Amino acid sequence: MTEPPSPAPSAFRAAIEAFLKQRLDGKLEKLSPDDPKRESLIEQYRMPAWIADAARRVSQIQLVTHAIKPMHPDARGSNLYRPADALPTRAEVGSHALGASTHDDVVGNAAALDVYKFLKIEVAGKPLLQWLREGNDQLIAALDPNPAQANDWRTAFVAIDRPRDDTLASHTLAKQVYWLVGDDPVNDDHYHLLAPLHASTLAHAVFTIINEDRFGETAKLVRKARRDKQAHDGVSRDYPDLVEQKFGGSKPQNISQLNSERGGKNYLLASLPPHWKDRNVRPPWRLDSIFTPFGKRDEVRPLMRSLRKFLESNPDPTMDTRDRRDDYTDALIGELLRFASSLHDGLAPGWSLDPRCRLVEEERLWLDPGRAESDEDFRASYLRMDWPDAISKRFGNWLNGQLDQRLPVGDDEHRHWARELIEHLQWTTQVDEVRRAAERHHAGAHP
Repeated sequence: MTEPPSPAPSAFRAAIEAFLKQRLDGKLEKLSPDDPKRESLIEQYRMPAWIADAARRVSQIQLVTHAIKPMHPDARGSNLYRPADALPTRAEVGSHALGASTHDDVVGNAAALDVYKFLKIEVAGKPLLQWLREGNDQLIAALDPNPAQANDWRTAFVAIDRPRDDTLASHTLAKQVYWLVGDDPVNDDHYHLLAPLHASTLAHAVFTIINEDRFGETAKLVRKARRDKQAHDGVSRDYPDLVEQKFGGSKPQNISQLNSERGGKNYLLASLPPHWKDRNVRPPWRLDSIFTPFGKRDEVRPLMRSLRKFLESNPDPTMDTRDRRDDYTDALIGELLRFASSLHDGLAPGWSLDPRCRLVEEERLWLDPGRAESDEDFRASYLRMDWPDAISKRFGNWLNGQLDQRLPVGDDEHRHWARELIEHLQWTTQVDEVRRAAERHHAGAHP
């Protein structure tokens, strides 16, 4: 297939001058008509002067596909440029799967990112950087009448994807992983030290797809049709438990160009084990407290015996003693949360409405969060967040009650047990899930 003819030098110059005029106009608008800086600024944005300065500043930035700063903003190691077609093909999802849709990223001095925007100027469907890589004579002629000078600038611009140092290096603030490549895990020589980098172009592609699935016009129309119980040709995609991670804080451009375009946002897909539903879960009917059946569980009784035996030995008040006591407490809390989760997953939302349920209100709020999706009064009580403190105190009462037959436990111990439970992060996660469920229910009821 014959290549289309190259644009003339005038076409390249016109595109470059339009780019420079747009940037200059934006800066002149901020100055008064009699500001002495205007003339100096106009001279800076004349094409030969600006390109000469850009060729000098291009060394301050690097075109990359895999970046180190997302690992830690102060990491100073190497970044890499490995386009998709330069990577081996694998069955797993990775940067190699991006193909021609790759969006290259840029790292380095944020003040020099205008140079990359210059190289992205499209003429006849191709960016200037690609024309320069191909050594296009028409573009080189457009840069400067002096071929030697124009070629020097070309050499500087096309080096944008090369590492700024000949030696690849990691950094103490970057991630490092020892990977077993041999057969003997106790032999240090059988490990290879890996320094993983953030796959910036892949992360950007994933973000773009998920964002379109969540907020795109087609997605909105499909969700509306679903609420209205109408047919639609589109496809709706949901991403349960999606996490948004931010890089760069208030200055995402200090991480990379693509990170700046996303406002620092990056998506993490859930990587969680399946939730198994216990078919033998029974509703806690005719019980005044859920801690009664909890204390009789096969997993709980040996933990209680071990904790009681340890405290009865009157151990010295050392850090080791406190750590061991807290290990037992953490194990009990883990069992308690697993027990609560089995009720969440194994019982239909709203089970606590049954007249046979005699649990106190705070335990109903804790153990039947699904009821909040359709019960507005219950949801209001739930979201007031009084119940976690009450549950934690009930846990402290229960644990003291298990111990005070032989041990002198009182208010101090009660406060400690309660504080251990209240600090557990799953409270926040559970509340967020209830809020999201309520929002989905509200959206479905009021399209």
